[in-house]
Amino acid sequence: MLHIGHLVATLVAGLALTLAAPSTIAQKRYGPGASDTEIRIGQTMPYSGPASAYGTIGRVHAAYFRKINDEGGINGRQIRLISLDDSYSPPKTMEMVRRLIEQDQVLLLFGMVGTASNSAVHKYVNEHRVPHLLVNAGASKFTDPKGHPWTLAYIANYSLEAQVYARHILATKPEAKIAVLFQNDDFGKDYLAGFKEAMGARSGQIVAQASYEVSDPTVDSQVVTLKASGADVLFNVSSPKFAAMAIRKVYEIGWKPLHYLVAPGSPIRSVLVPAGVDRSIGVITAVGGKDPVDPQWNDDPGMTDYRAFMKKYYPEGDPDDNLNSAGYNQAVLMVQVLRACGDDLTRENLLRQATTLKDVQLPLSLPGALVSTGPDDYRLVKTLQMRRFDGQRYVPISDLIRIGGQQ
Repeated sequence: MLHIGHLVATLVAGLALTLAAPSTIAQKRYGPGASDTEIRIGQTMPYSGPASAYGTIGRVHAAYFRKINDEGGINGRQIRLISLDDSYSPPKTMEMVRRLIEQDQVLLLFGMVGTASNSAVHKYVNEHRVPHLLVNAGASKFTDPKGHPWTLAYIANYSLEAQVYARHILATKPEAKIAVLFQNDDFGKDYLAGFKEAMGARSGQIVAQASYEVSDPTVDSQVVTLKASGADVLFNVSSPKFAAMAIRKVYEIGWKPLHYLVAPGSPIRSVLVPAGVDRSIGVITAVGGKDPVDPQWNDDPGMTDYRAFMKKYYPEGDPDDNLNSAGYNQAVLMVQVLRACGDDLTRENLLRQATTLKDVQLPLSLPGALVSTGPDDYRLVKTLQMRRFDGQRYVPISDLIRIGGQQ
């Protein structure tokens, strides 16, 4: 009887293990690029070309992931970032993204820069159901959960940001004569459309507009033409290289408009310093992050951690560059999303976690400038603050302004 009892106990224990095994296995689910030891992430960056100033964002991403790996990774898994130079050329972006997905088998694409670059791969990544997350472009097409659910923008929606400037102009300079300089692609056109929408019946106050191509050597002729219109307000929709050129030319020809500069073209270190800080005084923009050069954040825990990170992991980078602080915030959020996935590292769960963020306070966002998403609301950034450059830093000229919400 003892022998039979022992046999029965053994069989029962074996059956229990057999029944438990599928449950244990089910706890871990992997998509392409994920395993017990690794998470492969892909991106393209303009490390060269007309938008090379943005390349530092990719370097911050790589440095932050090295930090996370040194600390044990994501639930024990190391992050492997494959970051390729697309030179801000859409055909090259397409070629490299195909490689990342079809050959390198990345789990997701992260933080890619540029409206044109992300537009080039927009349809492809959605057809292949690859998460295309926290893109550094704010065109409305990148917040389209119904038509393109696998793409999620990180920065503020261009159209909504433009409406903030239009409303500020109408409130503070109601008789303004407005000139618009814009990049001739979806980046510029999205801002222009939002600006005109907010101007409404007073859009006739836009007395001139001029566009430039990213291949243009300068925007000097455009600025001269806009000044000749008699405008006393300039709405400048430019990426860093051209924003700096425009600021310099405005100063050189003695034009003194009230100068509004969109957030992607407003960083102090990569735009205002090259343009000349004395020439940049008075420039107005709208952003939601802490300015690293603002002394009020010197003892802020988030800023302290960021500076320590830069010193250790990206010492050649400039901690005062807003592009670096923005890239840091972005990498922090990406890691948070990956951690939320637990052991279900499938593309479907990754998208689910990225689109159900709830009032996240990032370390270098302004207090109260929370980010959130929902399955029907891909507008991650909900608040901005108007600021004016005083020759050293951007000084707030408004409280936080609500811009997001359900579509």
